[in-house]
Amino acid sequence: MNEITVKSILNKTKRRDPWFLDDYTLNPYSGCSFNCLYCYIRGSKYGEHMERKLGVKVNAPELLEKALHTKAKKGQHGIIVFSSATDPYLQIEKEIGLTRQLLEIILKYEFPVHIITKSDLILRDLELINEIDRRARKNIPKELAGLNRGAFMTFSFSTIEESVSRIFEPGATSPQIRLETMSKCKKEGFLTGVSMMPLLPWISDTTESLEKMFAEFKQQGADYIFPAHLTLFGNEPSSSKTLVFRAIEKHYPHLIDKYQKYFDNSIDMPSFYKKAFYRKMSELGQKFGVRNRIIPLDK
Repeated sequence: MNEITVKSILNKTKRRDPWFLDDYTLNPYSGCSFNCLYCYIRGSKYGEHMERKLGVKVNAPELLEKALHTKAKKGQHGIIVFSSATDPYLQIEKEIGLTRQLLEIILKYEFPVHIITKSDLILRDLELINEIDRRARKNIPKELAGLNRGAFMTFSFSTIEESVSRIFEPGATSPQIRLETMSKCKKEGFLTGVSMMPLLPWISDTTESLEKMFAEFKQQGADYIFPAHLTLFGNEPSSSKTLVFRAIEKHYPHLIDKYQKYFDNSIDMPSFYKKAFYRKMSELGQKFGVRNRIIPLDK
């Protein structure tokens, strides 16, 4: 663990993403112990084993207190997303409690939050998040009035198969525990959903796999599901493209030619794949009665 001091902690987004609804982003940690091979922040900065460069932003509470005090005085409430670049509930959070400290400050100033995670540690903070939900509802931006929630949570999956998860996201909480955690949050009355980002071509994006995933997410109470296709970057030893290619070559050798064909000279899949991908996701959403946005597009 590296203790780091940062100059800012609350980042104002240029535009609100229609999926994540972020007015602000907040990353308590730098790097990530989940070590997902496909992660877009990979590269030489963090190395092949990202947990070795894990950083704790020790002055984050002080900076957030100042930032939210100023924003609140100006009436600049907006949705804060945990987290855009790393998971807020890494294993180290059990000891450090930094995410919890930041949530307590957010509650004090009554800002709404959207928590994105792969971890069951969020269960520790449900009482606190419920209080944020209750008190921050009045501060949801007017154009998002249809949301009517001050706190909501999205669970991230690239697969629900344990064997696939162990290959591509070796440090993350198991998919089964994530599913159980989402179910518990839903039963507690929270708005919950799924980020299927990224789905792995010919592995977790097959019709059989998608049908199974949508059925499982629906059963566990997901209010929404938004998917995204895989993107791969870089050619360094620690880049996502290099690491995913290595994993494909080792565990799915019959797919390596396909991956090389599409990703050798591009960061993502071709346009015909993306059109078919989103068409299929729309069909599955309609079939299982799950919307593809936190707020339906007509709201």
